[in-house]
Amino acid sequence: MDLISSLGVFPTSVPDWTNLKVLHRSTLPHRAHFYSYLSEDAALSFDREQSEFLSLNGTWKFHYDQSPFEAPLWETANVTSWADIEVPGMWQRQGYGIPHYTNIDYPFPVTPPNVSYINPTGSYWREFEVPQDWSEDQQIRLRFEGVDSAFHVWVNGVEVGYSQGSRNSHEFDITDYLTPGEANSLSARVYQWSDASYIEDQDQWWMSGLFRDVYLVPFPRSSIIDYFVNTEIDDSFESGTVKLNATVQGQPGTMTVKLLSPEGATLDKWSGSSSEVYTHRLQGEDLHLWSAETPTLYTVLVTFNGRTISQRVGIRRVEISGSNFLVNGKAITIYGVNRHEHHPISGRTVPYESMRADLITMKRSNINAIRTAHQPPRPDFFDIADELGFYVISEADLECHGFDKVGETREAMAEWTSQNPDWEDAYVDRAQALVERFKNHASVIIWSLGNECFYGKNLDAMARWIKQRDPSRITHYEPDREAESVDIYSQMYSTPESVVKFLSNHTDKPFILCEYAHAMGNGPGGLKEYIELFRSEPTIQGGLVWEWSNHGLLKKEGDIEYYAYGGDFGDEPNDADFIMDGLVLSDHSPMPSLIDYAKAIQPVTVKLSADGHQMIITNHYDFLGVTELDASWHVIQDGEVPTTPRVLEPPGIPAGEHRSVTLPTGNSSFPDEAWITIEFKLKNDKVWAEKGHVVAWDQLHLNAPVTTNQPHKTL
Repeated sequence: MDLISSLGVFPTSVPDWTNLKVLHRSTLPHRAHFYSYLSEDAALSFDREQSEFLSLNGTWKFHYDQSPFEAPLWETANVTSWADIEVPGMWQRQGYGIPHYTNIDYPFPVTPPNVSYINPTGSYWREFEVPQDWSEDQQIRLRFEGVDSAFHVWVNGVEVGYSQGSRNSHEFDITDYLTPGEANSLSARVYQWSDASYIEDQDQWWMSGLFRDVYLVPFPRSSIIDYFVNTEIDDSFESGTVKLNATVQGQPGTMTVKLLSPEGATLDKWSGSSSEVYTHRLQGEDLHLWSAETPTLYTVLVTFNGRTISQRVGIRRVEISGSNFLVNGKAITIYGVNRHEHHPISGRTVPYESMRADLITMKRSNINAIRTAHQPPRPDFFDIADELGFYVISEADLECHGFDKVGETREAMAEWTSQNPDWEDAYVDRAQALVERFKNHASVIIWSLGNECFYGKNLDAMARWIKQRDPSRITHYEPDREAESVDIYSQMYSTPESVVKFLSNHTDKPFILCEYAHAMGNGPGGLKEYIELFRSEPTIQGGLVWEWSNHGLLKKEGDIEYYAYGGDFGDEPNDADFIMDGLVLSDHSPMPSLIDYAKAIQPVTVKLSADGHQMIITNHYDFLGVTELDASWHVIQDGEVPTTPRVLEPPGIPAGEHRSVTLPTGNSSFPDEAWITIEFKLKNDKVWAEKGHVVAWDQLHLNAPVTTNQPHKTL
């Protein structure tokens, strides 16, 4: 007898978590991620602790059950006897259930959209008080930044709503459920599996819970609830325009907008109706374009009804021109990585400091692009990407390649969800959640529909919605091999030869490798050949290594600690160590492969001319000149200490060009084997590295060792 039968509990209707017709109940529309402040000074801190914000992170009460129908009723639950659990967090990393790793297989019976009633369930409970200084005449919103995989919410014992979409935000208006001036109870029931799990089959650990921030934010009855900042640049790239369109709930009114320079000076102040579109043109010395190489950010302050919102803005233009995509008029090359959210202790609950450290390591390793594989990261990731300078392929929380195992052809596999009209709303909802949440970030240049969902009309519906909502960016989806719905061709793990063959009759659109150079074991290999291809074929605009980090989870057995992979927790079926395939280890310390990758993609290269008397220096930056760097050289001879580094003053070499320079050794002769090392270092401090950080280096062989013909000795 199964659990449900033994309990004698059967639902009278299809539960929300296995009902394809129910994606959300009583959730508010998707919107941009922002906080509101009571003053401009507070807004300029970009510190949410200074905003109108109440964190509900911390210790909650928790009850774990094997089925939603086994979970306690809120009306009779003795929550004081429950265990404590930390939020945000994955419950499998806090003693409940086990982490489960599969790359492709679904770890549950495949009968979409149905989910077994044997479905591990976590019930969360805590109390909170609304701050006394929050006006009673406000809308109080409850926001969850990430819940895996679906959940219901109650306030003071009354059901508020339901939502799903693990790595997306969920927001509820709980105003009418609150008791002012008293302790209020908040309850959430989280289901490990839901119909959404069929389209969240990413190559990562299956884990569950309230794994990102939970908090309250107040909105006045008349307030800005969303906004969209766009930038436009004319064809001369000498004039740029900042536009802001605000969405107001309640009564419209006067809105004030300030535009601040990167240094904080006021460039423009405007007051007008909140229904108007704010527009300001910048030119001359006031105009500084954003790119991954020059991540210059302006600040927009928007004040309405006593609340101020702050948004950093990068002015840049993204477009398709012929067979290239351009940033600020130039065909860029992507030297990227795929990044899953991972922490060796807390899983997908990633601390801010850990995330920022990762991105700084990437930047120091010459990486200029990140694909958010295969779902949205925590929202402040994009603030860091804007600041440090990364091109981001922002990917929807969508993958269903587990249907590989239940279909004979790709078309048959797509029929389960991607080509099935019953799933269209679920697909489009994930596109909407992605775009609305992150639309104001300069780093996002490409929207990706998802990963490995085959190809079908639901993906096309996503692409059409995105292009209508945000025509300022490019769309991407690798399984759309003929780019019928999206703007660029994309492939995974293709050899350089097969890429060249493909492009021989696909010359109308840009091409990238969204995954290549699998960094598992002693990989990645063949980097030199790939990078040479990227730099020699104009249509090929780079690629992103799979992947950034190993996903090992710290596990303790007795006195031994180690980083566990699939199967180490008794999880079956599993894909073993296939999750250990990063450029950094599970503790995020660099592997030798990261050093190799940084060398392969370095922005300046030096080669010896055919006659051996000249150095050919090539600048691989897309925008910067070599004069942004300090250069030096030294010689090392066989058996001797290297010479003291000397300053090298190469000519100004514009982006994408090369120059020949006489060897600085002059007429010096070297009787033994000798090499000259040329280094290029940061001339000034950056947010991500100090002055003197080496970004590129090469060694040139000055001569070969002298050999003499001597008879072999007989042993």
